[in-house]
Amino acid sequence: MSEAKAPQQRGGQTEDVSAERLAEIGLRFEVDGEIATITLDRPDKRNAQTFATWSALARIGDSLPEQVRVVVVQGEGPSFSAGIDLRMFTPEGVPGQGSFGSAARLDSASFGQRIQAAQQGFLWLRRPEIVSIAAVHGHAIGAGFQLALACDLRIVADDVKFCMKEPALGLVPDLTGTKPLVELVGLAKAIDICLTARFVEADEAMRIGLAERVVAGGDLAKAVQDKAAELLSTNRDAAAATKRLLQGAQGRTLEEQSAAEGAEQIKRLKALFGAE
Repeated sequence: MSEAKAPQQRGGQTEDVSAERLAEIGLRFEVDGEIATITLDRPDKRNAQTFATWSALARIGDSLPEQVRVVVVQGEGPSFSAGIDLRMFTPEGVPGQGSFGSAARLDSASFGQRIQAAQQGFLWLRRPEIVSIAAVHGHAIGAGFQLALACDLRIVADDVKFCMKEPALGLVPDLTGTKPLVELVGLAKAIDICLTARFVEADEAMRIGLAERVVAGGDLAKAVQDKAAELLSTNRDAAAATKRLLQGAQGRTLEEQSAAEGAEQIKRLKALFGAE
């Protein structure tokens, strides 16, 4: 496996994506052929996230090598991610990063830009040219839940515990998790999950559509590996085109979706038969 410094990169940015810098933040990033793996690596803190985590995730997305088709997001230790580092609620905050209190004193435009920058660490996982898989075990709370929701697929261990903790802390989920949650489980169930801040365990996650598959904890890595192999068995360009169609389907009428299908198919056939 290698660091994210391939010759061809989607965003062209390599600053601060070195293994050493990521280790300081609590992340690992490895590329093995067409599969990239992001590991939240603060097991002693149950992989709690900070401003630096989100910034680093965004930079990984910007520097993702061109050959990567599958991105796996996982957590080291007993949990996927226990959510926000609680030091961010203290006056001292996280050394070198500040706190929510210091951020709240920014003007609204500057604060909004900071939130948007954090969201970029999650949004790129939905790009059509990749398929992202969250390998979730143990706690996936708040920001951890939203990181799992940012991925296209969630394969979970039987000890998983999802929880949208933000409303219980006086916050709202703002790391791009609300839309996929509603799309996956429906409005009523999403309201129930968020406004009670209750745990959703493996059986319920599978039943309501949060998880594509539940496996024993010891089988999680193999299940994710098998799914990645299945995804890589399809044509790269056809897979990206199909994902674009699926992502846009909900916002289109049947007629609009039919037209979009036709437009994508024309491109595929022209490419396959060298008629471009």
